[in-house]
Amino acid sequence: MTVAVVLFTSDLRLHDHPPLHAALKAADEVVPLFVRDPAVHAVGFDVPNRAAFLADCLSDLDSSLRRRGGRLVVRTGPVAREVREVTAACGATEVHMAAGVTGFAHRREERLRGELDADGVALRVHDRVITAVAPGAVTPQGSDHFAVFTPYMRRWSKEQLRDPLPAPRAVRVPEEVRGEELPSRAGVADVSADLPAGGESAGRDRFARWAETGLSRYEERHDDLAGDATSRLSPYLHFGALSPVEVVRRARAKGGAGAEAFVRQLCWRDFHHQVLAARPEASVRDYRSRGDRWRGEEDAAEEIAAWREGRTGYPVVDAGMRQLRHEGWMHNRARLLVASFLTKTLYVDWRIGARHFLRFLVDGDLVNNQLNWQWVAGTGTETRPHRVLNPVLQGKRHDPDGAYVRRWVPELAEVDGAAVHEPWRLPEGERARLRYPAPLLDLGEGLARFRQARGRD
Repeated sequence: MTVAVVLFTSDLRLHDHPPLHAALKAADEVVPLFVRDPAVHAVGFDVPNRAAFLADCLSDLDSSLRRRGGRLVVRTGPVAREVREVTAACGATEVHMAAGVTGFAHRREERLRGELDADGVALRVHDRVITAVAPGAVTPQGSDHFAVFTPYMRRWSKEQLRDPLPAPRAVRVPEEVRGEELPSRAGVADVSADLPAGGESAGRDRFARWAETGLSRYEERHDDLAGDATSRLSPYLHFGALSPVEVVRRARAKGGAGAEAFVRQLCWRDFHHQVLAARPEASVRDYRSRGDRWRGEEDAAEEIAAWREGRTGYPVVDAGMRQLRHEGWMHNRARLLVASFLTKTLYVDWRIGARHFLRFLVDGDLVNNQLNWQWVAGTGTETRPHRVLNPVLQGKRHDPDGAYVRRWVPELAEVDGAAVHEPWRLPEGERARLRYPAPLLDLGEGLARFRQARGRD
């Protein structure tokens, strides 16, 4: 009886799962394994919202396996040690897993490969599991990665995606392999009030419903803050509860401008993966240094605290920051606005903002979070690094009636229409009744400081 192990990481699904498919072809029995790595907690990544969503994903994955005669084996400890113990217990000769792009993922793979080699167990690492196109599959002449999105997208769009794989009909797990009790969302404290349910079942249901009702209008509505017309699939893609290959192919099958715009966003995700795969240090250091002398906690403590708590005095910024705390998620346009305000208006180090996002975002990961922050800060792949987003103009453009602001900033609930974006212009008596803070600083003052710092006076 031959046995293989599938090590699940950021690929918590059964549909379109190349490592699981390969393991089932290679062996009579398969151990679906997830290891709760203390190193993830040690680096501060195991925050409440993601821990709760992960618990949902693991529970759903286990339920799906049990319907096929299997089960998910969960263990806690260093990954290499736990995998070796499992392979020894069942006599497995192969371990299959998805390729990652972060430095953490690379170190995990190298350590695991070294220890399994010593045991005579083969490690099979599979590409195109967490991305639609593998990092490094397309490169420009003379470089190991694309540094600009548009030429990458042209090449990415021509790539032939593999056919999605069906979920297995049956999974036989060796009886002698033991795991621990699955984690539960109920055991996680300080979870955002409106955090969505995790797991492949919830993700596939959400995608199916949104593809029928929202995809066709995505191009015209994706920046509508109050309309909430985006897919909200990012948490499911982050945890691998949805396959990016399958999502791209199903969206393309629908066709139309909305589908094209949505697939473009999925291409951005792959673009960032190939950047970080080639430059893993970009998770903590500027991809392109601009000689910035960023302000930090020691000299901008009050302004940073006001930004984190959603009391900057700029309504659309405060609305976004409050949505983040309440839902563990934020509208993409709002993410751009709050990030621009912190880095370009307050001239605060992008890493401070990135860490705060990672504290709350259920979809927060080093790839997209860090590189999107660098894009806004002008230290990343943005071709217009000095661009500043004006929160007042952006609010009026993308929340023209003020509905998004009133939803998240109840102090302004009685202010009608677009006036909600400039409460400091209201009559003095009305303004005094709002109990809403005055702006932290004048936008012109912030712009002047940024231009001076960047040497663009």
